[in-house]
Amino acid sequence: MIKPTQNTSELSANGVRSNTSGQVAVRERLLLRIVVMLMVISVTMILTLDYGRAERSHDNDATEAQRQKETDIDRQNTDNALLMVEQGRQTFRYDTFGDEGFWGDTLKLHLAIEGTKFGGVGPGVSPSTALAVGLKVDVDALPQPLVQQLKQGKINLDDPATTLALLKLNSVVGVQGQFNQNGSLKSIGINCALCHSTVDNSFAPGIGHRLDGWANRDLNVGAIISLAPDLSAFTNLLGVDEQTVKTVLAAWGPGKFDAELALDGKGFRPDEKTAATLLPPAFGLAGVNLHTWTGWGGVSHWNAFVANLEMHGKGTFFDPRLNDAAKFPVAARAGFGNVRNDPDLISSKLPALQFYQLSIPAPKPPSGSFDAAAADRGRVLFNSQANCIQCHVPPTFTEPGWNMHTAAEIGIDDFQAKRSPDEHYRTSPLRGLWTHQKGGFYHDGRFATLLDVVNHYNTLKQLNLNEQQKRDLVEYLKSL
Repeated sequence: MIKPTQNTSELSANGVRSNTSGQVAVRERLLLRIVVMLMVISVTMILTLDYGRAERSHDNDATEAQRQKETDIDRQNTDNALLMVEQGRQTFRYDTFGDEGFWGDTLKLHLAIEGTKFGGVGPGVSPSTALAVGLKVDVDALPQPLVQQLKQGKINLDDPATTLALLKLNSVVGVQGQFNQNGSLKSIGINCALCHSTVDNSFAPGIGHRLDGWANRDLNVGAIISLAPDLSAFTNLLGVDEQTVKTVLAAWGPGKFDAELALDGKGFRPDEKTAATLLPPAFGLAGVNLHTWTGWGGVSHWNAFVANLEMHGKGTFFDPRLNDAAKFPVAARAGFGNVRNDPDLISSKLPALQFYQLSIPAPKPPSGSFDAAAADRGRVLFNSQANCIQCHVPPTFTEPGWNMHTAAEIGIDDFQAKRSPDEHYRTSPLRGLWTHQKGGFYHDGRFATLLDVVNHYNTLKQLNLNEQQKRDLVEYLKSL
């Protein structure tokens, strides 16, 4: 009995050993298969990766070549854009287009600036007088020793000699002086910055860093022109006497200019108020179709118009609409519809000038200048109940396309519109409104405040805004 048990035990033991060997063999075969599979997968992945790398390398080479080609083109475009901005900035700030022939040689304004003491006429124009009529001084054009003397009150601002010194430094914004060898003024010219730039008053009122594109609502253009010893150019053009010219100029006041006076000869509106309009800003114009209050044309048209007909530079200008003797009798008689000068000192500078102006963004309102919570509520009203967005479409806040309206549509008289070819009013862009609140709103400043504008439309359009909603809408307008 014992033997079978032992045999059984031996058999069991042998069986166990046999089964263990089998399991090991199975595991080894399984591991072998796994290793083989991993090797196959690895080789496949390597081949795939190598192929992918080759493909990507080929694609990358092609993309990089294309990217390099595009970069060269882009670089050319960028370089050209930067060059045009710089050229346009120089033109905007300093180019007179040869208009010294008018402001100096014809009007002899330079003689009034320097005064009798320096070979001119009259008392001369001191810096105090110049600042009083809205002229600005670029502090960055002043040498540091002079800045220190100004801070210490060692510079006489009541002496015309100081004005001449500032002109020699090219620091009077918008005015260029030409000097004789003895230091006296030979002539005087103006540029775009005279009306469409100001300063930040960081040094003193009227003295600071330039703010290109801002409307100079302090500038009294009429008072400056009236200083000229010889106004015969205006009397002859308009067919009136000198006193009438001075009466018209005196009525303009700060921040206004009448570009159409030299076209139709109308110095006053039917209500006997000045026919002059507010100087508009020259920023935030990218994407805006028409320029000026009554949409004479785009920026390029108006630059050519002003440079030739208002600044009296020497260039080329063509606008046959001015040949309409019924609407523009003065312009038609003077031949302003087709101006030709040789050499042309204007036309070649117009592209860069426009490019620079379009590059000037509307400035953001300073922190704390409006109620943010009220502005948020006003924005909702702007886009809904008040329906301002119907015409003032973001981000330009004018209509994309033909942004013109009749006088009846905006609820005012058509006097100024009738002085333009299209006889409409432009939907003015709203960004940067906070920079030119002085002088009022609309083309002629007839609404003293933004609240007056809101009240006007609330009545005209029957918006049913309550007083709080009106104030909220004003805060939003100030925030743009």
